[in-house]
Amino acid sequence: MRILVTNDDGIDAIGLHVLARTLRQLGDVVVAAPDRDYSGSGASLGIVHTMRPDVRIQHIDGIDDAWSVSAPPAMCAMFGRLGVFGAIDLVVAGINPGANVGRSIYHSGTVGACLTARNGGTSGVAVSQAVEGIGVEGQGWEEGLAQQQWQGAADVAAVAVEALLAAPPEQPVVLNINVPNRQAKDMEGWRRTSVGAEPPRSMSSAALTPKPGHEGTFHVELSWGDAIRIPEGDDGGAVMAGFASLSWLGRIESIEPQAACVAAAEAALDDFYR
Repeated sequence: MRILVTNDDGIDAIGLHVLARTLRQLGDVVVAAPDRDYSGSGASLGIVHTMRPDVRIQHIDGIDDAWSVSAPPAMCAMFGRLGVFGAIDLVVAGINPGANVGRSIYHSGTVGACLTARNGGTSGVAVSQAVEGIGVEGQGWEEGLAQQQWQGAADVAAVAVEALLAAPPEQPVVLNINVPNRQAKDMEGWRRTSVGAEPPRSMSSAALTPKPGHEGTFHVELSWGDAIRIPEGDDGGAVMAGFASLSWLGRIESIEPQAACVAAAEAALDDFYR
């Protein structure tokens, strides 16, 4: 089995290196990760028909095959599907500092790489770890990163990856793993969770403030809201309670909204095309 390991924090991220080395026990590992931080990039690819990303050989201790790519993590996953780095059986993204739970999964480059892999017919596993002191959502600051116990997330991911490789699904899947900042033996266990409606702490307001010396130009000042408690059955709540959270992410699908809404939209289009 051949595993492509990527991330959205860049090729130099410690979490990426720990994850890649841990997964070597399960198969051949190739690292293909962005050359810089692409946090919050979601599943973006860039302007595909005009860009020509640079791909460079990199050195990571314990890894024989490592590359940096001047493109987002989703592009790294797409290159994997297209065979740029050889045949790939599974994409694993992480370890992200800051859990990707609730609505933050829409914006996560870690999750976005796995969604892109699934679109191309390859399963993906996203791996993220809470950062102490800032809640479980978002990206970690330097002081938080210094305290990360990366091996805990890597060990949980290895168990899940081994199971996926041993019993591959009929259709490609995306597994979103989030863990507290602990070694695996110190976690409370694991929970299969639902994606929460919101993260435990999110942005509450935004306002324009003038940029000094630049007339007509403004900064956007963002403010965090208060932390909230999330049920343990949700991804964020499970991590807050000390559990490893495993969520299986579905595809974006059509829904059937309220009948009155449907009728109004369809009537308007009927009138437009008459």
